[in-house]
Order: sequence, then structure tokens, then C-alpha cells
Amino acid sequence: MNTVAFAVCFAAWTMNGVLVTFLVDQGVFQWSDTQVGWLIGLPILTGSIMRLPLGLLTDRFGGRWVFAALMLASAVPLYTLSLAGSYRTFALSSLGFGLTGASFAVGVAYTSLFFSRERQGTALGLFGIGNAGAALTTLIAPTLLIRLTAGGADLERWRMLPRLYAAALVVTAVAFALVTQSRRSMAALPLSRRLAPLSRPRVWRFGLYYFLVFGGFVGLSQWLMPYYVNVYGMTVTMAGLMASSFSLPSSLVRALGGWLSDRYGARRVMYVVLSLCAIGCALLSVPRMDVQSPGRGVMARRAGVVTAIEPGAIVVGADRYPLQPIPSHWLARRDEGTLVLPSKAFWQEPAVKSGDRVTKRQLLARGVTHIYFQANVAIFSALLLLVGFTMGLGMGAVFKHIPDYFPGEVGVVGGIVGVIGGVGGFVCPILFGALLQHTGLWTTCWMFFAALAVACLAWMHIVIQRMSHDTRIEA
Repeated sequence: MNTVAFAVCFAAWTMNGVLVTFLVDQGVFQWSDTQVGWLIGLPILTGSIMRLPLGLLTDRFGGRWVFAALMLASAVPLYTLSLAGSYRTFALSSLGFGLTGASFAVGVAYTSLFFSRERQGTALGLFGIGNAGAALTTLIAPTLLIRLTAGGADLERWRMLPRLYAAALVVTAVAFALVTQSRRSMAALPLSRRLAPLSRPRVWRFGLYYFLVFGGFVGLSQWLMPYYVNVYGMTVTMAGLMASSFSLPSSLVRALGGWLSDRYGARRVMYVVLSLCAIGCALLSVPRMDVQSPGRGVMARRAGVVTAIEPGAIVVGADRYPLQPIPSHWLARRDEGTLVLPSKAFWQEPAVKSGDRVTKRQLLARGVTHIYFQANVAIFSALLLLVGFTMGLGMGAVFKHIPDYFPGEVGVVGGIVGVIGGVGGFVCPILFGALLQHTGLWTTCWMFFAALAVACLAWMHIVIQRMSHDTRIEA
């Protein structure tokens, strides 16, 4: 039930990514790109910052009633969204139903109470499969909008989509309250005791890991659609399908990450995850390119008059200067098939014409070096799948750490780690846009993730090395 409820909440949490895009494309609302970006990001922001207080409430009152109340409370702004006629109303409603994103902290704290420490990695990984709600929205919501609006003939019926999501939350909340059990922890501890783990460096290190694996997952789930459209010229429909092919497997392997953490240890799994993330993102960082640069030219050995320009040579007086011709079929061949590595060609082009008088060491022919990197879409998508796979494993491994180190404080620690990860999902698309605008390179998002993965790996390794020599150092 935790997994089902989390999937429904996560689907609602990411609904604006589809709905807002549809409304703007159909001309229902005339919003700027900046306004669209904020409407997509506002639910992510609310869901992120509310994870800590909802985690505390779960520790205090138990997940059964907190989870049910959260879904019922979120259904209200989802319904008011269907009544929105202005940007302000839409934004306020989006802030309200963003509360669904805080369901993660509730579910982690509640799920962990039912399983022994040896099984919590697997259990929390299975619960985390609810992330697939994002992929379900990406796949199903566009079709629902088309059918509800009769293919765009009755655009006002878009308002049925948030009502359907609100109804799904209400039904799930009632079912959840009826079939789950009441269980809670730390009910007698004061707030100061429950917040005490926030002073531990370990909590913030786990948060940085989660910023990478979960924040990166959420950010890329939104960023990949424009990425495929702009870099590979795909249609919006195909780009959405490719984005779903990243987010759905990433969600499903989260359970595998928890199981591997139970079997081999979360620390070992994180070593693999961070290493593969760094390598995969470094490979993705090489941009698609078609670069022409000056190369080695040909200079006159002595002064004279150019008497002939031949296909493969320049004649100056009695001297004949051979030229490197353009490789045959270079431009045609470079686009054929799948090119894994960058390819290069070199040739020389005349810089003088027949009858010109040249001096000694004057340039007779310019060198041209042409570098082409196809960044084949199939290879790109395969590497992307690897990165998404490792992020999914990492999400399971990070939350295996929490009940191991903080068995009685899973709610608050899971809450703060979830906050950091959720903020990553809000910040990453904004950061990617700024990097793209500043550099003009779409691959700067991969450069950022590669650097972040290396930083996480270095921090973890340094702490573990220090701990092995000094048991007073917190791991």
C-alpha cells in the first residue's frame, strides 16, 4: 500500500510537466518560458521542503494517518487547479498539490517500521518503485488530455485531468486508511531530540548523495524532452517516449539497489554507483560537434609567380607544391551508420590564384582540419540508460544507510535527505538552463553530474579512510 500510494502521489507531483506544456502549446494560456518553468517547478519545491516536517509528523503520529491525511489535503488544491483561470491561481494550486512530493518521507519512515534491519534495504527499495509514477504520468497524461479534449476540439475539458488525479488521491487515501495498520516510533521524544541528527555530518553527506541520484533523476526526467528535441531533432512525442524510457527503468531498479545493499552492504553499492555515474556522465559530456579548424598549410620556398592551380598541386615558377586533397566521400561517409568515436579529416585548399606574385614563405594553401562527432542517438541513449540504472540503484542504497545508522530516527533523517534530493530536482533544470545559456552546450548538464559524482566519491572515500584509522571519526 505504501508503494501504491507513493506511485499515485508521485504521478500527481509531476503532472504539471505534461499539463502546462499542453496548455501553452494549445494556446489556452499565454505564458512565457519563465512562467512555464516556475509552474513546473513549484510542486517540486513544495514537495521537497515539506519532507522534513512530514517525516517528523510520521515519527510522532504514525504513517497510516499522516499518509492518508496528506493525500486528502493534496486533493483539494488539485481540484482548485481545475478551476484556475489565471497564472496566480494556477501557481497557488501548484504549490498546494506539491505536498504530494512529501509522501516519500512519510512512506520511508512508515515502511521501515515493519521490517528488520537486514531486510530494510530491500523493503525501502520496493517502496521506492513508486517513483515510476513520474513515468506513468509522462506516458498516460498526454493521451488522457487528447481524449478529454476530443483532440483539441474542446480545450476547456483539460480541467478534467486534475480532477481525475484528485479523485485518484481520495480513493487511494480511503483505501490506505482502511487496510493499513497504525504504527509509530519516537512518540515520547521532544522535538529537540528528534531534530538532533541534523547536526551530524553523515546526514548531510547522505543528502549530497541523494541530491545526485534522486535530484538528478527528477531533473533529467524534465530536462530530457527538450534535450532530445534540440540535440537530435526528435518530435515532442518521440522525445517524451525516450524520456520515459529513462525514468521508468530508473524507478524499477531502485528495489534492486536496496536488495544489493542488504546483501553486499550499502557502502559497496555506493562505490559502484558513484564510479559508474562519474564515468557515464563524463562520456556523455562530449558534445555533438562538427568543427572545422585551421591545419598545416603550404608556404612558398622562394618568390615567384603562380603559373598553375592544379587539382592536387600549386605551381610557382619551376616549383611544384603538392596539396593534400579532401578525402573522397568524407562528407557523405561521416553520416552513414553508427560512428562510435570522433572522426577526423585533413586537406589543403589554395589560398592564391593563378597569376599571383608571391614572396618567400607566403601562404600558398590553407590547411583544413575537420573533426566530426556524431554522438549517435543509440549510443547516447544506451549511456543514458546506464546512468539512469545507476541512479536507481543509488536511490535504494542511500536509504539503506538511514535505518542502519539512525534506526529510531528514520522519519527525520529520511525527511532531510529527501528535502536535499527534492531540492535537487527543483534546482537542476534551472541550473541546466543557466549553463546552457552561458556556454551554448547542451552537454553541460552531464559535466555537472560528472563533477558532482566525483565530489561525492571523494568525500565518501576520505571519510571511510579516516574512519579506518580513527574510530572516533564518523562515517
